Amino acid sequence: MADVNPELSDFLRRARSQCDPTRAGLPADGRVRRVPGLRREEVALLAGISTDYYARLEQGRRIQPSAAVVDAVARALELDAAGRAHLADLIGRRSGAAGRRPQGVQRVRPGLRQLLDSLDGQPALLLGRRTDVLAANRMGAALFTDFERFPGPERNYTRWMFLDEQARALFADWETNARVLVENLRLDVGNDPSDRATTALVVELRSRSPEFARWWDDHRVYQRTHGSKTLHHPVVGEVTVDYETLLLPGDPDTTLYVYTTEAGSSSRQAMDILASWTLTSTTRDRSAGPPA
Repeated sequence: MADVNPELSDFLRRARSQCDPTRAGLPADGRVRRVPGLRREEVALLAGISTDYYARLEQGRRIQPSAAVVDAVARALELDAAGRAHLADLIGRRSGAAGRRPQGVQRVRPGLRQLLDSLDGQPALLLGRRTDVLAANRMGAALFTDFERFPGPERNYTRWMFLDEQARALFADWETNARVLVENLRLDVGNDPSDRATTALVVELRSRSPEFARWWDDHRVYQRTHGSKTLHHPVVGEVTVDYETLLLPGDPDTTLYVYTTEAGSSSRQAMDILASWTLTSTTRDRSAGPPA
């Protein structure tokens, strides 16, 4: 139905089911809980709104709550920053909300490509909407994969993570890394549900990956801006990298990921070996990737 927002309904229902009633500070009423989480009337009580109003909101009705009501519902559901942003996107309250992003292929301006290449000693990736890989420097391609060997529409980090066996073998904790991508993609869809390429990606991954389909249906959202990854690299063995994500002013749809290693660590030594390997393997067919 045109007057119903199923994404909003699904997100609120799942968020409510994940709340702990004892932590919410609600008094016991003696009733047996048949399903986990809070009841609708309890969310309404915690948010300071009527049960009927919250019920209509959770049904995905096309109503426009005030920013104060959205904030109160987010607090009642114990949403983190990513969850609050996703809720605001789904309701249409966030600045720059859905439908305002330009459609079409993203391009990397020359200055950004020069910046990427200047980080020659550190692996770096430029990701665009829906985790499309816009560019990678020499070390980024060597650490992960040479995304340029894929056809243009398939140069997507999430797609590679779920559909390429090399990615599954590369990450020591593949499940955690893959699930974070699903939760990030949920944020992207909420920000612009009209983006056809994102919708097509979700449809493909749901049909080809049982893990993706299961985690997508959980409707969790998360945005990881820094952390570490441990890789079982086919050339240099185990290596742990720290990463930082850098958003670009004036270009919110493009993110720079830079990967570093701790000074004096075995991972730094491995990275030095990988850098040397990339320089001395120029005769190797670039499309073949690292040797298995």
